[in-house]
Amino acid sequence: MRKKRHPMPPKYEGMHPESLMMSYGYVPAWSEGSVKPPIFQTSTFAFQSAEEGKEFFQWAYGLKEKDPDKPMGLIYSRLNNPDLEILEERLKLWDEAEESAVFSSGMSAISTSLLSLVPIGEAVVFSRPIYGGTDLLLETILPERGIVTREFRARSEPEVVDAICQELKDAGTPARVIFLETPANPTMCMTDIEGMAEVAHRHEALCLVDNTFMGPLYQQPLKHGADLVVYSATKYLGGHSDLVAGVALGSCELIEQVKLYRTILGTMLEPFSAWLLMRSLETAKLRITCSRKNAEKVAAWLAEQPRIEKVHFPGMPDTPRQKEIYEKQCTGPGGMVAFDLKDAGEKEAFRFLNNIKLAKLAVSLGGTESLVEHPATMTHADVPVEEQEAIGITPALVRLSVGIEHPDDLISCLSYALEQIDVEEDDEVETTVASVDEESK
Repeated sequence: MRKKRHPMPPKYEGMHPESLMMSYGYVPAWSEGSVKPPIFQTSTFAFQSAEEGKEFFQWAYGLKEKDPDKPMGLIYSRLNNPDLEILEERLKLWDEAEESAVFSSGMSAISTSLLSLVPIGEAVVFSRPIYGGTDLLLETILPERGIVTREFRARSEPEVVDAICQELKDAGTPARVIFLETPANPTMCMTDIEGMAEVAHRHEALCLVDNTFMGPLYQQPLKHGADLVVYSATKYLGGHSDLVAGVALGSCELIEQVKLYRTILGTMLEPFSAWLLMRSLETAKLRITCSRKNAEKVAAWLAEQPRIEKVHFPGMPDTPRQKEIYEKQCTGPGGMVAFDLKDAGEKEAFRFLNNIKLAKLAVSLGGTESLVEHPATMTHADVPVEEQEAIGITPALVRLSVGIEHPDDLISCLSYALEQIDVEEDDEVETTVASVDEESK
């Protein structure tokens, strides 16, 4: 198995990421001619000599500057593993990143990155709404440990964030990271990456973007000035709802810093999930493209339904400014759709969800199957109710991750569920019993 990362071979130059996902970063001769990389299910690796082991550890822990002409050897799977290294090579391609690091989950990618980049006593300025787990990290866990956090609304202009950063600097607590999630989870609000990156750099801070919702096919934050981009690779990159993983991408300097913390915190991805993720990357463009096409059809259909108050979808921006941001930084709308049910509360939303027949009632997103959930009581349940309302998460809001089923079947499924919202419970029970009787025949 190889022990050194080489520049891209000339035979690969000019190729598209979807082509390189099949073989980049791996040579069959390294593993007995195996076309696919094997799973290196090992905890540790043997050194050729004691001197080699000493040198590898000096490099790994930053005790000695690495010789650029010598390969970094394999030590221990918490530090490095062939499956992780090949995967990291391929993950760089979509975002055209210098370097990447894979993690045991999206949250471990976020938490490890922030802990490595933000000193105690300094600040993170973040957009809201944001994924519920990230919200809890930023609102509670990091402040309990001496890191200051300040929020801004996802639709805010860069000038608003600039003022927050200046206020923090004047108080002696400089902002170290501006953290965006765009589109926002679950309201789909778009935030100006380029504008926020300019603000961050003006204040000697970094711009970190969670790009999970849109995915790397339709938005590449590094190209718009972001310093670091993170994904829950569980979602579109994994795409089959059978693994949990995360990734951070950026410059070699930043990722080296993040990887040091990853080693000590033990937030590495394990080899089998890395192998599964490599398998998934081979079909990523096909899956994500199909999901996006289906989402466009579903969103357009939802927008015409009288029982729908509003559709939240990047491809259907609700203001000129949102349209401007979308056209500047996105090449497609992705596969996520949210919508508000008209004249509905939790009871009506639950009745709608309970009558979904094809999509699965489950959290997560980006899988081959469509998933539907209720943000207010599920993914964002830890956000206080008054804050939910302030950022657009109402009892009537439903989030839909559109899969790769036939779009007509998804629309039929949603149509039936909408029809059931106003069906009285007694009528619903009678209908269910009748259906059971009919099936038994």
